[in-house]
Amino acid sequence: MQYDDLINALTPDTYERLKRAVETGKWPDGSPLTPEQRATSLQAVIAWSEKNLPPERRVGFIDRGHKAGDTCDDPEEQPLNWQE
Repeated sequence: MQYDDLINALTPDTYERLKRAVETGKWPDGSPLTPEQRATSLQAVIAWSEKNLPPERRVGFIDRGHKAGDTCDDPEEQPLNWQE
């Protein structure tokens, strides 16, 4: 089975279980993940979420807001003058 086939075969429930395992470092039965299992599971979680979730629900999403106009600069700000 190819990696993409495996990711496409994941169900939302399996995704949630893998995500929880990565978060806690343990499988649902309580046994610990090895570093390799954690890395592989995290890759699968990221790949599945990229294909199946909107950006705001993906792992690692940071809401950066939006720009409130055409420019980022405040017109009332004064430029800094460096003095020695």
